[in-house]
Amino acid sequence: MAHEGVAELRDLLFLLLLCLTLLVEVLECAAAASQGLDSEGDIVCPSVCRCDEDFIYCNDRGLSAIPPLPPSATVLYLQNNHIDNAGLPTSLEHLTTVRVIYLYDNELDDFPMHLPPSLRELHLQDNNIRVLPRAALARLPQLEKLHLDDNSVSTVSIEDQAFADNPRLRLLFLSRNHLSSIPSGLPASLEELRLDDNRISTIPTHAFRGLSSLRRLVLDGNLLANQRIADDTFSRLSNLTELSLVRNSLQTPPLNLPSAHLQRLSLQDNALIHMPRGSLDGMRRLQRLDLSGNNLTTLPRGLFRDLESLGQLLVRGNPWHCGCNLRWLYDWLEAKGNTITVRGLTCQSPERVRDMALRDLTSQMDDCELAAAGGGGVAGVGSAGAGNAGSNRMGGTGVAASSTTLSPPQGSLFTLRSKRPGLGLPDTGMDYTLGSSGVGKNLALNVKPLSHDSIRVTWSVAQPSSSFRLSWLRLGTSAAMGSITETLVRGDRREYLLTALQPASSYIICMVPLVSGSGSKGSMSNGDTDSDEAPVCAKAETSNPSLSEVDQGQDEGSEQITSLPLAGIIGGATAIVSLAFIFGIFCWYGHRAGRLSSRDHYSRSSSRKSKHYDDYIESGTKKDTTILEIRGPGFQMTPMATREPLQPKPIREDYIIHTIFPSNGTGLYKPPNHMTNSGYGTNRGYREGGIPDIDYSYT
Repeated sequence: MAHEGVAELRDLLFLLLLCLTLLVEVLECAAAASQGLDSEGDIVCPSVCRCDEDFIYCNDRGLSAIPPLPPSATVLYLQNNHIDNAGLPTSLEHLTTVRVIYLYDNELDDFPMHLPPSLRELHLQDNNIRVLPRAALARLPQLEKLHLDDNSVSTVSIEDQAFADNPRLRLLFLSRNHLSSIPSGLPASLEELRLDDNRISTIPTHAFRGLSSLRRLVLDGNLLANQRIADDTFSRLSNLTELSLVRNSLQTPPLNLPSAHLQRLSLQDNALIHMPRGSLDGMRRLQRLDLSGNNLTTLPRGLFRDLESLGQLLVRGNPWHCGCNLRWLYDWLEAKGNTITVRGLTCQSPERVRDMALRDLTSQMDDCELAAAGGGGVAGVGSAGAGNAGSNRMGGTGVAASSTTLSPPQGSLFTLRSKRPGLGLPDTGMDYTLGSSGVGKNLALNVKPLSHDSIRVTWSVAQPSSSFRLSWLRLGTSAAMGSITETLVRGDRREYLLTALQPASSYIICMVPLVSGSGSKGSMSNGDTDSDEAPVCAKAETSNPSLSEVDQGQDEGSEQITSLPLAGIIGGATAIVSLAFIFGIFCWYGHRAGRLSSRDHYSRSSSRKSKHYDDYIESGTKKDTTILEIRGPGFQMTPMATREPLQPKPIREDYIIHTIFPSNGTGLYKPPNHMTNSGYGTNRGYREGGIPDIDYSYT
């Protein structure tokens, strides 16, 4: 028996030892799993995260601290959590394979200290970092991209030479911080710098010193003005390809912009009122120019002369004045053709071309001609129809003392009125048999009146000419008292329209071709002189407006219809539809009112056949000889003699007021102190309450 007991005890102890061994193994496995360790002791993917090879996704997990991570991790996604500086373990700096860390939108107040030294890209946006210490940045010698947008970094909180130990830093984003100036000590390796939406108001000369590798610079949304930008600030950025100065207070582009490699220039939403002629010189690689949202009305001639590669021109949101001042731009765009995309070049003035694109002003731009008196330049900008082309006179007996520049009658920008001795018009005092056409050695001229104040001039030439001088004189006055009006016409033109002439008047119209030469003081254009050919003249008479009004109306009726703007047609159709709709509403309302009035008239007439208005009982409700009943618990009034004929205008009438008892037993009166009895709710109950069944009322 004793031997058997010892054997059983031994077996029991063996089983117990085996169970303890198994329990220890289970506990160790559980501990390893909780710590992210595999069977060999290495850390595996944390249970709260998701791992895809070397990419660790711990974002949007509500973490307040970074869990243990496998040593093979290369990219850490830790954004959109609640991680603060205390939640960054020191073991991070031992992860030598990590290249990219996303820590944006967390609760960091300081720049992280214990980051892997192998880090090349760091995202710290949307935190509350205030200071950039050199010691923390020195731990990241391989850093190439640093994102610090939407933090609280100020200029004074960036330590001196903070980036001195980051020789590979190529991209630095400091958008939407509290910077008041350009940070100093930026590394020479920097290629992209974003400082938009800060408080930078001044850029000194040395701000970008040493940044010869910088290619992209963004300074949008700051407080920059021309007076607080040094003249040669941007000239040091010789390799710059993109410059953005959007949403500042610039009135002109900054001086000495880098031109050798610049491809994109953004100046929208400033206060630009003028673009200097040479502000874009040398930008032969510029591909995109944005001038939207400014106060520009015109652009100087030659502004785009070096923009050979320009493919996008954005100019919307400017009050463009589309006179002959933009004729050069029209020609430049026509020459570029489909190689350039233009957005927003819409005219705001003059009124006759409002809301029209510059490229659509073909006829208006064809009327713009260049003329200069005595080597003078551009005389001014005028609008069509502003002057009188044939009736203005200048005082003097021979040659006018001075030439006068007036607004051109047909949209031509430079029309001069003067009496020139070398013009060679026929003597108006002699009898010349001029007709509606004239033929010279190399030129054939034809004139045709179109209306009482306009004449169409056409011509053909045997030999090409650089330009033509067109002159006209109104007859009926002496040459001493009259004035000759003349203008220069381009050599490729074969038609011209004289407008704003005097009705019922005769005009002598002459033309002479000009040839290229060295020029003289009296020449009309730079480098063009009169040819040896005599002027070719023709005569035309404008009609009397009172006599030709009917005929001209018939001849021009079709032209007016065809030239009616599409906006007028749409407006007229809209007005007609609106009037028809309003008329329909009035008809419907009148019909409905008529039906109601007829129905009311019928009811009144039928009810008043045997009664007068004064015979009705008025109780505040409807008028009827039946019982007048107030809706709800109340009273009813019945005449005492309902079956007797009504008497007109009685002096006194007796009525009996009956109490109306609701069916559910509730009424207007209740017994005092909310007393209850078996008779309440019936006529007997009301009687016991002291309320009579019948009262008398007199009217």
